[in-house]
Amino acid sequence: MERYVGGSSPIRAVTGRQKWRFRRILLLTLVALLAAGLIWSAYVLTLINRAETTSPINKADTGIILGMAMWGDEPSPGLKERLDYGMKLYKQGVFSHFIVTGGLDKPGYSYTEGQGMRNYLLAGGVPDSAIAVENKATSTYENLLYSREIMRQKGWSTAVVITHTFHGRRALEIATELGYANPELGLTDSQTMSMAKYKTREILAYTKWKLQEAF
Repeated sequence: MERYVGGSSPIRAVTGRQKWRFRRILLLTLVALLAAGLIWSAYVLTLINRAETTSPINKADTGIILGMAMWGDEPSPGLKERLDYGMKLYKQGVFSHFIVTGGLDKPGYSYTEGQGMRNYLLAGGVPDSAIAVENKATSTYENLLYSREIMRQKGWSTAVVITHTFHGRRALEIATELGYANPELGLTDSQTMSMAKYKTREILAYTKWKLQEAF
């Protein structure tokens, strides 16, 4: 029988090597995942930055303004940018009707995003008869899903989707997935929001959308 005095046993030596190999594999896996995440994020950021207003933008039945946060009873500065750009296209004759879409941000608020946008458009001189309001949506997907239902009810077949540039790529892909006929984009840049913050959020939202689309 072998005895080991003052030294490590072969079993302990093997166990130590196994732990080292496991830690090395784990570290390499984490590095690989981090690298893949960075590459994917850079790719998505490129897609986001390439989004642009359809050119030439064709006349459509309606302009769909995608919802964004309300600040109490008023649209947030970012949402006002979308509304102002939508009114610009409306006055240029690109479309003759609006769909404003978005649900209630907080239980204590008086207006949904859709209602708040309607009020803003009315104050800007748009007649009430030109505005269809959607009050349930809580995501971009629902914005476009419920707006499509309104379009079918109204007999409208073409739409310009109005949002910010950083949001345009995902909005276009969702509209296409939902069966919009040649959806067009009306995109505006923001002078009020932190693009580092919102583009980071959009990378995550786009990744979630692609996973949902795949599975």
